[in-house]
Amino acid sequence: MDMGLQDKVVVITGGSEGIGFAAARAFIAEGAYTAICGRRKNVLAHAVAELGPRAFGVSCDMTKEDDVHDFARRVFDTFGRIDVWVNNVGATIARKGTWYTGEEIDRTYAVNFKSVVMGSQAAVPYLSRQGGVIVNVASLAARCATSGRATLYGAFKAGVVNFTNTFAGEVASKHIRVVSILPGFTLTPLVRATIAPADLEKQSRTCLLRRAASTEEIAGPIVFLASSQASYMTAASLEISGGRSVTLNPGYSYGE
Repeated sequence: MDMGLQDKVVVITGGSEGIGFAAARAFIAEGAYTAICGRRKNVLAHAVAELGPRAFGVSCDMTKEDDVHDFARRVFDTFGRIDVWVNNVGATIARKGTWYTGEEIDRTYAVNFKSVVMGSQAAVPYLSRQGGVIVNVASLAARCATSGRATLYGAFKAGVVNFTNTFAGEVASKHIRVVSILPGFTLTPLVRATIAPADLEKQSRTCLLRRAASTEEIAGPIVFLASSQASYMTAASLEISGGRSVTLNPGYSYGE
């Protein structure tokens, strides 16, 4: 299937590891050039080296406006165009006490929502030259509220979904599509490093497919949404959760 991505230039924020890195590799496999960013220079350099000659990396902080615009400008100066912009930066930031401090709220907002808004705005001048796509990586937490030490993560990811629809209406006349994905439980390097095997099993049992996703299983839908095969999709969200928290009795099919 021709995805229409040959020689297109794809920007992926936070693309040095996890879902972002898997997406970068998938876009390159479709013949695209990929620009990634990250804050840790050593991790970024390793990712670019592994992705190969069609990859370009810039160290930046997507919560800082000057960094965001500098990143976009450097990608354009390098490739002469930007066709797809994937806002992938995000993190679950747990509060340390019973309630959030102002600093914790600001940090959670900046990483999970502000970075998406600024990335989208920075992309428009370049995407509008020939038309393009913005893909926002939200989370299943946007649909399923999560109470506890990372409560605000879902709230801001829900904001990303709403922003996707709003921004799609603002840039439609510029021939820019704006879509989002809602990944479920995914085996990123961070998840593997921080969640005990017993907890991984417990989480997986809430999914109809009874397992967590690989990063490649999230990358594939990102590539699809950015491709010519999704040319009539905008202001739309695609859930990739393995059927997590959809039915009240997820064990029924397994005879439980």
